[in-house]
Amino acid sequence: MPVYSMTGYAAGQGSSAAPPPSAEAKGPTGSWLGIEIRSVNSRFLDLSFRLPEELRQYEPRLRDMLSAQLKRGKVEVRATVESGSATLVVEPSARLLQRLGSVHDNIKAWLPDIQPLGVADVLRLASTEQSGPRDWGPELTTLAEKILRELLQARKREGAKLATALTGKIEDIRALTRQATPLIPKLVAAQRQRFLERWNEAMAATQGTSPSAPEAAQDRALSEATAFAIRIDVAEEITRLDAHLDEIERLIGKGGEIGKRLDFLIQELHREANTLGSKSAALELTHVSVDMKVLIEQMREQVQNIE
Repeated sequence: MPVYSMTGYAAGQGSSAAPPPSAEAKGPTGSWLGIEIRSVNSRFLDLSFRLPEELRQYEPRLRDMLSAQLKRGKVEVRATVESGSATLVVEPSARLLQRLGSVHDNIKAWLPDIQPLGVADVLRLASTEQSGPRDWGPELTTLAEKILRELLQARKREGAKLATALTGKIEDIRALTRQATPLIPKLVAAQRQRFLERWNEAMAATQGTSPSAPEAAQDRALSEATAFAIRIDVAEEITRLDAHLDEIERLIGKGGEIGKRLDFLIQELHREANTLGSKSAALELTHVSVDMKVLIEQMREQVQNIE
């Protein structure tokens, strides 16, 4: 399965008549329906809708459609309805004017300070009366399915780019682990040599004193050398780093809903890199740890966009 990003955008329009190329070419009876879907990263699936009054009744249908295809992300759906006759002046009928006058007088009797209807209000009501209510359900469903498919394709393309970027970061971290691995034996050998020199100095200083002094000095030197070797041994951390990187690569190859699992593994990588830095006994190892943390942080930012 492919890797999907939570970031995407898709939009489209549909109409009951042949779509005109520009606003000036709209016919007097053409009606337009537009849908726009935006999505960004989020821990859960968060759907929000901005629909005109004509389409509010279809929100549950749109919500079910999106929930069936999307698992995570903050998704905003905008829809607009535009009538081609909106640019025409529709003359109100005598029946409408009479009804508006009667309603206006009744409201005025109860609310004397209310603003009277304007010409624009009357023309808008006349246009609504002429067009009448319309069932947008079939057209809305068809267009929404089309836009949703385009959104999924956009998220898929973005997910492929994220997967490629993550794979590159994994290779960079592996290179750093290979750089750190040979440093440990060298550090242990150098420290062992320092301990031997200190032990020899201690032996020379204790000549002619208590017979047990050389043995005590030797035991202390060996204990210090052992403690240091244990403290700077990062073989276990490097092994766990490699294991986590292998699992991340496996999940990327598997695809699907892997965002939360990747986020957990990134936290584990951070923990191992911090431990590696705390055990650092040389400047070179410190630089390796810092570079690892930078790469892991970059991976974390990318993983937060994966579904």
